[in-house]
Amino acid sequence: MPRHSWTAGAYDEHGAALYRHALMIVGDRAVAEDVLHQVFVRLLRRGASAEAVHATRAYLRQAVRNECFSWLRRPQPVRREAHDGLPLLEPSGPAVQDDRVVLEQALDSLPPEQREVVHLKVYEGFTFAEIADLTGVSINTASSRYRYALDKLAARLGDERTDTGRTA
Repeated sequence: MPRHSWTAGAYDEHGAALYRHALMIVGDRAVAEDVLHQVFVRLLRRGASAEAVHATRAYLRQAVRNECFSWLRRPQPVRREAHDGLPLLEPSGPAVQDDRVVLEQALDSLPPEQREVVHLKVYEGFTFAEIADLTGVSINTASSRYRYALDKLAARLGDERTDTGRTA
């Protein structure tokens, strides 16, 4: 199969999920689109083929992640804008629009590493072991980022849980 056909197929199959992953990390639609574009252009230039990419989904997700964090490390002349109400979340049931916007704003306020772990765990269904492997951190770090993110979300959303039932 020609490389452009494989790349187009990979984009069709994984593009939407990769875009959501990028958007969750960078929090900006235009940047997420640029990240995805850069990853697939690199694949075409390198002549990547289906045989060259052992685990397509994992490879592409790692490439997108690397490109996102490279962008975040660059000096930014202007503070990045929020996602402008773009649906980062795809709830399985009916969602009240106001609640959805509040949740998206709360997610956008998290540091990128925590936002990414929440996205991978909750919306992509990854285990902490898979998240650790993908992000290059220990399982403990991945789970800590998730726990810290949930604590920050709870505080921001005004969750008044008690510590009853929580283990140390």
